Amino acid sequence: MSRKKWTVKNFDKEAATLIAEELNVSPYAALLASARGIKTVEEAQEFFGFAESVVADPFDFPDMYKAVKRIKTALENFERIAVYGDYDADGVTATALLYSYLEMQGADVVYAVPNRHTEGYGLSYNAIDNLSRMGAKLIITVDNGISAVDEAEYIRQLEMDLIVTDHHLPSDVLPDAVAVVDPHRQDCILSFKDYAGVGVAYKLICALEGEENEVTDSFLDLAAIGTIADVMPLHSENRSIVRRGTALINDSDRLGIQALVEVAGLDGKPIKSGTVAFGLSPRINAAGRIGSADRAIKLLLTEDYDEANDLANEINDDNVLRQQTEQEILNDAVALIDSNPSWKYDRVLVVSGDGWHDGVIGIVASRLVEKYGKPTVVITVDGDAAKGSGRSIDGFSLYDALCACDAVLDHYGGHTLAAGLSLDADKIDAFRKAINDYADKTEFPDPVQNIDFKINPSCVNVELLDVIELLEPFGAGNPQPVFGLYNMTLTDITPIGSGKHLRLTLRRGDTTHNAVLFRMTQLDFPFVVGDVVDIAATFDSNEYLGQIRLNILVRNIKLHDMDEDVLFAGMRQFNSIMHGENGSFASALPDREFIARVYKFVRGNGKWRYDNEMLCKRLGLSAQDYAKVSVAVEALLELGTLVYDGDGNLTLPQENVKVNLEDAPVIKRIKG
Repeated sequence: MSRKKWTVKNFDKEAATLIAEELNVSPYAALLASARGIKTVEEAQEFFGFAESVVADPFDFPDMYKAVKRIKTALENFERIAVYGDYDADGVTATALLYSYLEMQGADVVYAVPNRHTEGYGLSYNAIDNLSRMGAKLIITVDNGISAVDEAEYIRQLEMDLIVTDHHLPSDVLPDAVAVVDPHRQDCILSFKDYAGVGVAYKLICALEGEENEVTDSFLDLAAIGTIADVMPLHSENRSIVRRGTALINDSDRLGIQALVEVAGLDGKPIKSGTVAFGLSPRINAAGRIGSADRAIKLLLTEDYDEANDLANEINDDNVLRQQTEQEILNDAVALIDSNPSWKYDRVLVVSGDGWHDGVIGIVASRLVEKYGKPTVVITVDGDAAKGSGRSIDGFSLYDALCACDAVLDHYGGHTLAAGLSLDADKIDAFRKAINDYADKTEFPDPVQNIDFKINPSCVNVELLDVIELLEPFGAGNPQPVFGLYNMTLTDITPIGSGKHLRLTLRRGDTTHNAVLFRMTQLDFPFVVGDVVDIAATFDSNEYLGQIRLNILVRNIKLHDMDEDVLFAGMRQFNSIMHGENGSFASALPDREFIARVYKFVRGNGKWRYDNEMLCKRLGLSAQDYAKVSVAVEALLELGTLVYDGDGNLTLPQENVKVNLEDAPVIKRIKG
């Protein structure tokens, strides 16, 4: 768990009071809405679902009239239509949605999705040839196609027509197609444009129907799954799609979704946006990550009970394998980082391995960002070629960083927080240097832990679950509320789940709560009984013997008595020293006695495996001393007086080393 700077959101108390009074909702709910930018009663009505979101006219999408006209011509003439999708959950649900709707209309329709491992993303010439051989006269892309300029020309040469429906950002040149339906076109007049690929496909069938009705509503379950899976912001119409779609999943007559719910262990439980995000979407994604996404589409389309169960179990097995593969690569990556201590001073982590599964390296990158609190690129090597996937933190554009590394990359693309790349395997070290050189010249952000608001532990009770429920659905742009429980004394630490997780007992005054911290062993937990801490927590419900209880889930934890502004200033100062930046760093220069104090503490403990903030705490120092402690540790490492063992612990070398502290490069750097 990385150290983040805690930020409590601002809210308008007057606006929240008015919302609570006018809508008769809990003051907590009104404050949470205000913290998310809701300013008026009218906005609150839509946010809470008391009034439906404004639904965009599908014909306000660019080229929608052209798309509808061509599709209706194909239906009338019984031309073969091919729906071409993508291998992720958004593309899978979009493919299933449009294929199923066209089949319902009596169309001669087929579908195809690329294989992630052999074909890659988007239309390819090989796929176009296959569709041509199948007799397709019209190809409709979903969740891809906006960049298929050359492929569109090839489709025209083969005397087929193309309709693009996509939600990715277009370049300056659009494909030469019958219609290009993408809300991010510059000529689009929509006020809300952040639809998922499946959202655009849903608006297409609304246009074909002429209105939203029972037919289009029946596809909202697929639209909701894809929207949640693709992490689209849950604002405006997306909020309505997900709210209505999750309600439909709870009462779904789609055999594939029923089977998926069952294998995910969600049968009989209410399906919310969170259960879709963590229960259903990963399994649909796993089909394309581990094997072929075609099985996921078949699952969503099947009307055979046995086939649905077989496919759901097969995909569930893929998800288990995906989790195992992800954990193995994560372990390898962490071991590599531990064995290269200098990397911890890099602003961007770049880690690579031979034969790492390219279907999960993006997930591993996300896990490493969470662990280390810095942008991370994970690269898999196959012979002379390498492929990478990166994730970033708010405030650092990974795409811009890759643009700065153009000279060492073959291909790259993506967005601010996520991107992909390919390069020659022998250029990985050069890429690591290039991206960190760029980061060193950029104003680098602190990783942030957002808190919706602080709450007194005596006010934490089961009634808060009703408040949280009112803010559903949760997702991008409307995350689950995070509450700050401050000044809590840690009174007990208990390993649970075979030691993989921890149950913490926390007390303030007369109030005691238990909280669960997932994916944290007791060995890696730096806090001890008696520490006074702050926790960032989400609240969830748990039913036991018919009684609803509130669970407290720890998302982050920090020492209560460390001044955050001073601490992060010290972190930035030490990073500046390690990156050779110019400046006056005399305040970070430890004297001989200070360095000896750090050395004796490590020697007395045998080893030390936690961060320098916790080292300050155990030495009885304050945040003001963070940079000085960090310099002391670095000097001892440079001189060999301290070393890292194979498990990443700071410890003493096997043989005593006599040194002159003035010879440490970090000391010379500060004095110079």
